[in-house]
Amino acid sequence: MSVILVTGSYDHEIRFWEAWSGICSRTIARSGESGVSNTKRLLAAAIHKKVYIYEITSSSSTPLTCLDAHTNNVTSVSFHSEGKWLVTGSEDGTIRIWDLRSTQVHRTYDNGAPVNDVCVHPNQGELISCDQAGCIKQWDLSENLCSHELTPAGDVPIRSVSLASDGSCLVAGNNKGKCYVWKINEEKSDLPRYQAVTKFSAHKKYLTRVLLSPDVKYLATCSADTTVKIWSISQNYEFRQEKVLQGHQRWVWDCAFSADSAYLVTASSDHTARLWEMASGETVRQYNGHHKAAVCCALHDGAG
Repeated sequence: MSVILVTGSYDHEIRFWEAWSGICSRTIARSGESGVSNTKRLLAAAIHKKVYIYEITSSSSTPLTCLDAHTNNVTSVSFHSEGKWLVTGSEDGTIRIWDLRSTQVHRTYDNGAPVNDVCVHPNQGELISCDQAGCIKQWDLSENLCSHELTPAGDVPIRSVSLASDGSCLVAGNNKGKCYVWKINEEKSDLPRYQAVTKFSAHKKYLTRVLLSPDVKYLATCSADTTVKIWSISQNYEFRQEKVLQGHQRWVWDCAFSADSAYLVTASSDHTARLWEMASGETVRQYNGHHKAAVCCALHDGAG
């Protein structure tokens, strides 16, 4: 299957692009957009309080199902264990786990503050969330509770969290452009589960997204300053700025790595998405078609 890019925009459209040619192959007209996530077969799109599930290979604009239980905007969507479950975070202060076979809410966690981002630990047994109150929480799926809580910068809202694909570290970015990094130790060890290893200022303006590459060699940070910065990660967790990806004209809201970590896709308020080659830091494709801000993106390249 070819590499498909999916973008969501405030122009009320979800667009599917052939990543290499830049051709828009499919458009779904919806109303509003806040996040997209995908598996090999399914796409989840958060639209205001609801989440719509689409089949990636279908040409139909009709969703397979609609998940409707949140009482405020859904800010985060991520699939769990091969698409059997979906995890959503919302401004209503809850995190919900949905059984996609029955489309029912399987579990609800009360976070107590608007949720900005949620990611699933590669062990599939834990969730990591971040919120407007400045907290990062680990939710234990087997115990059904919050088992760890981090507040790296007091009540400064944490915008985005990213977990290494091998479970080795956690990165969080806040509203002031700061990044915080923790080494994740085994629960059985005598060391703390989350061991703070470094912090650094990534951007002078608002930070929108942090994302670790699948090979855990790089961190991408997106910002209101119109740039995306690429940071290399040494074995002892030193982060060094390698490249500044420049080309977008307005805020950069979201990014997604290719499965081989060789490319990065970004979505921006300038209405476009871009495909960047990591080795050169150059734009190799620009996707034009949205009429308003492109705020979320997902890459489907057959490997995840």
